[in-house]
Amino acid sequence: MSIKAINEYNKVGVKSGVDQATPHRMVQMLLEGALTRIAIAKGHMERKELAQQGEEISKAITIVGGLQATLDPEKGGEVAGNLDYLYDHIAQGLMQANSESSIEKLDQIINLLVEIKSGWDAIPVEHHQTTGLSDSEASS
Repeated sequence: MSIKAINEYNKVGVKSGVDQATPHRMVQMLLEGALTRIAIAKGHMERKELAQQGEEISKAITIVGGLQATLDPEKGGEVAGNLDYLYDHIAQGLMQANSESSIEKLDQIINLLVEIKSGWDAIPVEHHQTTGLSDSEASS
């Protein structure tokens, strides 16, 4: 797992369970962290607090980048490729939302992340160790 992404997640305020989390749970937690950062950014955007909006969006982009860095195309195959594309699309969308102060764009990104997280949440427990992460990333 990307240390930078984990650190950004920890700053959201959820510290319990990170050390013992499976790679599957870490992905879920990072998705939750990204969603939280985007929700906070949305509030700043609504209040026209541009500096804070930019900070939160930057943190969300870092988390999404960490998720993208954990993908292993060899183990994850087509799913990893699709997630790579989606994570790239999400990061670009976050940058666009920030530059345009677009709540609509943030809502679109939130919907995408919720859909991705729903997919992760639906993976049966017996498959949690085969998430498409490389062995070194899974143990980091």
